[in-house]
Amino acid sequence: MGEVKTTAQPETEWVFATRNAHKVKELDAIFHSVLGIHVVGLDHFDGLPEIVEDRDTFEGNASKKAETIAAILGLPVAADDSGLCVDFLKGAPGVYSARYAGPGATDQKNNEKLLQALKGVPEEQRGADFVCVLALAIPGQDTRIVRGECRGRIAEEPRGKYGFGYDPLFFLPEQGCTMGELPPEVKNRISHRSRATKKLLDLLKDQFSPEWTTGG
Repeated sequence: MGEVKTTAQPETEWVFATRNAHKVKELDAIFHSVLGIHVVGLDHFDGLPEIVEDRDTFEGNASKKAETIAAILGLPVAADDSGLCVDFLKGAPGVYSARYAGPGATDQKNNEKLLQALKGVPEEQRGADFVCVLALAIPGQDTRIVRGECRGRIAEEPRGKYGFGYDPLFFLPEQGCTMGELPPEVKNRISHRSRATKKLLDLLKDQFSPEWTTGG
């Protein structure tokens, strides 16, 4: 691996171990509103390795990504592993959600495969959970892990122009719409990622300071 170049400022920026710009944008809005910290993704750096998500739990994958990148950069690094767990499919696609239709699958291909797998399944059997596990690794400290979930069901066709992944298929009964139909400011209050992030922030906000994040 070549030299890793960073322009991150540890007092005001934390690293999120993903190249998914959608995730970075969502988390940046939440972290900045509470702690005044901006979140940057792995594309902010040159020379970082790809982390293989080969663990069989969300917790395992999130911890591996956060701890690996934190060790390389010497900075606080958060990582998530998130996915969709469908009751009728016995928890699938689960940790394989991003590659449900195969390596490099697009959101559209994953959604098409999910709809095919649930073809003819009645509404009452289409229950599902969006799950997000967040791990925060800070050099010299124990890794913190939190989990957020959002309950809904799988719609019979995609709806909505917002969000990404399975959002257009994830129907929220209490909202009367899919997650893909929710404006970002609403999704950021109720999503699985929002719930996990708020749990993590609750652990951090009472002890947060720039010196604390850098071990000073």
